[in-house]
This record gives sequence, C-alpha cells and structure tokens, in this order.
Amino acid sequence: MGSFFKDCGCDRPTRCPHPYTIRFRNGLGKQCEEGGFGTQDDAIERLTQIYAEKKRTAPSVAEARRELGQKTVEEYAKQWRPRQRKMTEYSTGEHVDSSINVHIIPRVGSRKLNTVTPIVVERFLDELEADGVGRGNQVNIFRVLKAILRDAYDKGAMAEDPVKGVQEPEYVRRKVVIPTLAYLKQALTVADGYLALEIVMMAGCGLRNGEARAVNINNVVADDVYRVHEQIHSNTHRPAKLKHRKAGEFREVPLPRSVREAIEQYEETHGTTSEGYLLRGPSGYYTEPMERRRVRALFGSLPLVDGMGMYSFRHYFASNALGSGIPITDVAEWMGHKSIEETYRTYRHLMPGSITKAARILDAGLWEAP
Repeated sequence: MGSFFKDCGCDRPTRCPHPYTIRFRNGLGKQCEEGGFGTQDDAIERLTQIYAEKKRTAPSVAEARRELGQKTVEEYAKQWRPRQRKMTEYSTGEHVDSSINVHIIPRVGSRKLNTVTPIVVERFLDELEADGVGRGNQVNIFRVLKAILRDAYDKGAMAEDPVKGVQEPEYVRRKVVIPTLAYLKQALTVADGYLALEIVMMAGCGLRNGEARAVNINNVVADDVYRVHEQIHSNTHRPAKLKHRKAGEFREVPLPRSVREAIEQYEETHGTTSEGYLLRGPSGYYTEPMERRRVRALFGSLPLVDGMGMYSFRHYFASNALGSGIPITDVAEWMGHKSIEETYRTYRHLMPGSITKAARILDAGLWEAP
C-alpha cells in the first residue's frame, strides 16, 4: 500500500515534532511522495485513501493511462489538434498549427508525455527566448503547449500538472513608432513599385500588411471608398478572410484621391491579374517573403529610426485621422480592430488634448454668452 517515515535524522523520530512523509505508487505506477502529516494516523489515513482510489480505478483504465503517458508530445499534439473545432483554417487554427509544427514539435516533440514536468516547460520557454522568438509569439506558443499538456494531464497521462507554477512570458506592447510625413515621402521615393503601392495603401487607407498585399482594382467601389474583404495570408501565401472577421465579411474605408490615383497609375503601367490583383508573384499573389526582401532593402536605405517598420505606415494612418479630428470610433472600424478598446489602448497618446478640448466645448454649451 505504501510506507511512511520521517526524514529528519532525529534519534527518536517517533517522538520528535517533525512531520511524516508517505511514499506510494500512483495510478500510473510512478513512485510519489507527500509530506506534512503530523501523526502516524494521519499518514496511514492518507495512504488508505490513495489505496482505495487506486482500487476504484479499473485495471483497464489504469493501463490506458499508462499507455497514454508513453505517447510523445508530437503524437498527442496531432491527436489533440483535430478536436479543436472552434478554430478556423486561416485564423486561430493557422497560428496553432504554426506553434505546433514550427516550435513545439522541434523542441519537445520527441518527449514522452509522462516525462514532461514544469522544469521541461521552463527550459522550452528559455529556448524560445534564446532563439529570438518575440514575446508576443512566445505567449501564443506557450498557450498552445499548455492547452495540449493540460488536456493530456486531465486524461491521466501525467501524475502531476506539467505546467504548474510556470509563468506565462510577459508581453510588453512595443511603443508605437509613427513616421513623419517627410519620412513617408522619402520611403515612397526609395521603395520599388510593389512596396510603394503597399505603403500607400497602409498609410492612406489604414490597411494591414496582408490586406495591402491583396490590393485589388475591383475593391474600388466608389471614387472615395475602398472595400477590404481579404488578405494574402503570411503562412498560406493565398487569399484568406480578414483578421477578426468571418469569411465573406468586409469593411469599407475612405479612399483618398491620392491613393486612388496611385492605384489607377499602377494599373495603367502594370495591369492586373484576371481577378483584379495589382501586385502579384510567381504563385499569382504578392506574398510575405516577397514583401520581406523588399522591406530589408527599403529600411537599409532609410535613416535608422528605432522601432520603425512596415507597420509604422499603418500607424501613420491612425495618427493622420485622429490628429485631424476624426472620431476614434470611425478609425477603429476602418482599421478593422476587434474592439475600440484596442484602438484606444494603442493610440490614446495621439489625443492628449481631447479632455481639455471637450471641457471647453461643453462649457460653451452650458452657459449663454453675457
């Protein structure tokens, strides 16, 4: 059934005040210890309880749990993934697959489930950090691994919670870096035709990178309206639904005259695909690797500004809109944010005088002029 003892080294352990420790084998056959029992009776009572629980567990169940613990993380992850039915191919599911295939399997995929402990998970996180994986990605990868391991633990593959006490990586949102108008103009001068049009769509219409890669002449639904309904996905390199939106959903954004003219000029010079895409590559679409090569060349030719990147041109759109007095609710909708809280959190600093201005306006409406 098990044993109990004191590990204190006292000459008369039965009379010393130190607690008892029990030793037993759990349902998976693994030797375990528990401490903190004040008397022999307490220790025996706990051993009896454990023995009764083991007897209530059918041998077939115990054997199934032992077999489950012998599976590798990779084997279990591949069984776990199809059961996550709420995920979609181009949204959460795509990121989960990337976390599993790019990060989890190469690092801990060959480990048997019953050998995964909190220390193993801590080392996994250390490797992510050492390999330069961004903190935001670390958070997402850890959550996927945690979900897989907790699922296995709940089914009895491990005797102890493999992520107990492991802290999630701390993600600190990077400071928003917004280019000046002069910097934007210089970037457009240095960039090649593909990247220049992408920058124009991001700075002029607030599009994300993938949405700008999918720029399409058919999306110009009015002289001053551009309809955003898809992106060229970074992983699949093919058209996909918008972030935070269901398939078929779209949003319409203001189309400044200068942006429309840039689209029309590019079409006149380079034409479009049969589907109306302006930017294209060997696969038919302008993909993230094609963009990445051009981005390296672009920022290698521009003045070095800490934190400046392609996404900064989307920030320029928000700065331009909010600085011109456009309501943040409209800006949030045009940028396709999941909620206005995201917009407010990111761009609140662009509205430093909003409270003062509001107080002055409200005061003017409360009292008649003398």
